[in-house]
Amino acid sequence: MPTLLADAGTGSGDPDLGLLKAVNSLAADAPGWLDSLVAWTAEYGILLGLAAIGLTAWLVARRRPDAPVAVAGVLWAPIAVALAELANLPISAIVNRPRPFVDHPEIDVLVPGKEDTLSFVSDHSAMSMGIAVALFLVNRKLGAAAGALALLQGFCRLFVGVHYPTDVLGGYALATAVVLLLAPIAMAVLVPLCHALSRTALRPLVVAAPAGPARAGRRRGRGIAEPVAGPGRARRRAERPEDGSDLAA
Repeated sequence: MPTLLADAGTGSGDPDLGLLKAVNSLAADAPGWLDSLVAWTAEYGILLGLAAIGLTAWLVARRRPDAPVAVAGVLWAPIAVALAELANLPISAIVNRPRPFVDHPEIDVLVPGKEDTLSFVSDHSAMSMGIAVALFLVNRKLGAAAGALALLQGFCRLFVGVHYPTDVLGGYALATAVVLLLAPIAMAVLVPLCHALSRTALRPLVVAAPAGPARAGRRRGRGIAEPVAGPGRARRRAERPEDGSDLAA
């Protein structure tokens, strides 16, 4: 079957292949433990880190004054990633680009079992950037942290030899387009949904319970009781002579 990008990177002066080889060559000079660490990070580690950032974003969003809107924005992140992955299925089939090590055996492959899968676009890159862009719309600091992980993901995919740079860029572009183009439609559905959930037994998933008022009320209650008793004791002490003359009488 003909492929749109089957011959990409075959020329010696091709920048796509050249950048891949430049990054992948670092694996040959690195110790084995570092190669294993980068391979695990490329496959699982960064995605776990992004999941932790997403969980943090949800916890923060629940405490915002506009909690239902903020939580809806956080909820859009995994939904957008799922849609980007679905969109990639026909794109990957149409482009039909083999993994770089299939056409270039000199590539040092650190993640086995990819021979029968396609290269364009990078699923890992799309997932990472989709989460980053969606979270950035809700929380810029957490979104920027997720964006840094997404960029690291792209580097790791080249380091382990399973993607061309254009595969990574394609994943970034696909995820960004899905998140931004479909966000208005998604929020039009998710915001009312989160508002509705906030009026049900699932409210804690959308709005965090106030942490302080109940305990503060108990502290204030104890504080009020003490001054009432205090002045009485003070008056009784004032009425008793300090020198013990009442006992002498």
